[in-house]
Amino acid sequence: MIEQFGTPAGKKVIAALEKEGYEAVFVGGAVRDFLLGKPAKDFDIATSAEPTEVKAVFPNTVDVGIAHGTVLVLLDGEAIEVTTYRTEGTYTDHRRPDDVQFVRSLQEDLARRDFTINALAVTREGELIDLFGGKDDLQQGVIRAIGEATERFDEDALRMVRAIRFSSVLDFTIEDDTCEAIKEKRALLRHIAIERIKAEMDKLFTGTNPVKAFRYAADTGLSKVLPLFPEDGAALARTAPYETASEGWAGLMAAGKFGSSEVARAYKLSNREKQFLHDVEELMEKRAFRPYAVEDFYTYAMEVLLVCEKLLRKLAPGIEPTSFDEMERRHRELPIRSKADLAVRGSDLIGWAGVKGGKWTGDWIQKIESAVLHRKCTNDPDDIKGWFLNEFNREE
Repeated sequence: MIEQFGTPAGKKVIAALEKEGYEAVFVGGAVRDFLLGKPAKDFDIATSAEPTEVKAVFPNTVDVGIAHGTVLVLLDGEAIEVTTYRTEGTYTDHRRPDDVQFVRSLQEDLARRDFTINALAVTREGELIDLFGGKDDLQQGVIRAIGEATERFDEDALRMVRAIRFSSVLDFTIEDDTCEAIKEKRALLRHIAIERIKAEMDKLFTGTNPVKAFRYAADTGLSKVLPLFPEDGAALARTAPYETASEGWAGLMAAGKFGSSEVARAYKLSNREKQFLHDVEELMEKRAFRPYAVEDFYTYAMEVLLVCEKLLRKLAPGIEPTSFDEMERRHRELPIRSKADLAVRGSDLIGWAGVKGGKWTGDWIQKIESAVLHRKCTNDPDDIKGWFLNEFNREE
């Protein structure tokens, strides 16, 4: 028995369905994570009730994926995903089933899932239902496809990337037959939308052991079909671990010697991620030829600075390292953070110089910005005025 599993609202949903004569159980990642001693979330429910029957039981529902059997039940301030037991037909595009058939059998429903560790269920009373040896695989730290692995990957080729993602996130070993099936079916990955692959890679990068996932990618040949995956696996491994997915993408870029725009385009990164990679790439190029300058701490976010330093230490050990404490201190002690922090505006310069405004005001604001950064004057209006008039009159 599994004590204290599920939420009160989730148990109410199951009880209400059972009262009407249907089966209902908790399923999915929450069961797996709970058994691993990790915080469980998203307590999804699977049921023998069809979507119309679920909606008849609960007054407040939202159709979020009703064609695939999923209804969102709103109860006690929670939104609980309830999905009908189902089997799936052929997968001609290796991405999604051509059709879905609702069934009344939990075993049929669990058999369609990807890995044994994801095919566990828990009743309202806390009884664990384990039809495919998922609990043993959890205890042994094994990722094993349900049934014939090649069939699972034929159905949805993304499952191959999910396998290596779980090897990173859970620090698990991929079972031999499952590995062999990935080798055999890896070419099917071309059918998968890059956005789905990218979402898995994000999780892989921030897992417990991304280096293990990189090794599996190389050993199974997935690295040959993943876009822009570095051939130098050792270099990529040196860039790990990562605190964020963005840092992982920067590691992939640097290890593979790819341009930031190449990686951003290949994996359809967000605008924020594109900018981050661009900044890391730009700063690494500068740092390869000179020490960090005050302008670097002013221009780049602290995350960019730290990731740049980490990657240089791992991939360019010939460059003299800068301590992280020193970098944080220099960033923290900047006299200004942006041009908007300056204590003067263009109108002040016009008044001091007695000259009509124009392009020159913007040019001098930039000079003042640099002067404050380099501590030639403080960010005080009177101090800036004295420095400005001295420099302005000298140039006139």
